[in-house]
Amino acid sequence: MLAGLATLAALLAPVPAAAQFNMVPPPQCPPQSPAAAATAEDYRLEASRHIYNCFPGRVYLGVLPPLIYGVITVEADIDEKGQIATMNVVRKPAAEVVEPWMIALLRRAAPFPVPAKLPGGVVRFVETFFVDRSGLFQSYSLTEGQKGVPPTEVASPLTATPP
Repeated sequence: MLAGLATLAALLAPVPAAAQFNMVPPPQCPPQSPAAAATAEDYRLEASRHIYNCFPGRVYLGVLPPLIYGVITVEADIDEKGQIATMNVVRKPAAEVVEPWMIALLRRAAPFPVPAKLPGGVVRFVETFFVDRSGLFQSYSLTEGQKGVPPTEVASPLTATPP
């Protein structure tokens, strides 16, 4: 009976942070350029593509599994130089290890495309990220969907050739 209680206690103990969330890899960002976007929604797509280009080895390709390890929504003010002026987490993920990892990943992706065509040359970038237990992610703007969930219209799936 004591062995059964010990096993149950081990199963209920907090799980330490997985190694894939202990560090953010160096970004492979393309050279910074002005954004073509004239609206915040178009900028969101451009910024999401920029993040994907910076961390191609961390992007989950294909349809996500039915259970997502962490869902996080972040809003960031991008200034006239493409730098993150402020960043807030609007929706915290259930897996606590995801939040600091995603914040660090976004900070390392800077500078973002310069929002030159937007009023004042600044923009509020709001995006939701779906993070798999493996440490791979997709953004809401570019997601390819999730297994067991009816497909929705996707702005620009990964499998499509970027414009």
